[in-house]
Amino acid sequence: MEEYEKLKQLVEAAAEDVAKAEGGNKAAGTRVRKMMQDIKAASQDVRKKILEVRSADSP
Repeated sequence: MEEYEKLKQLVEAAAEDVAKAEGGNKAAGTRVRKMMQDIKAASQDVRKKILEVRSADSP
């Protein structure tokens, strides 16, 4: 599923900045918060797609 792959890529992309933010890098923390918003939207897209698939399978 394309939406899920996008979500995984976003999470992987945030990993480095999360480590930097834990080290006290404030700019990295800002980037992580922005990425979390993107991840939230991508998660919602996955949720919608799953519901579409489920609805399509139901008679």
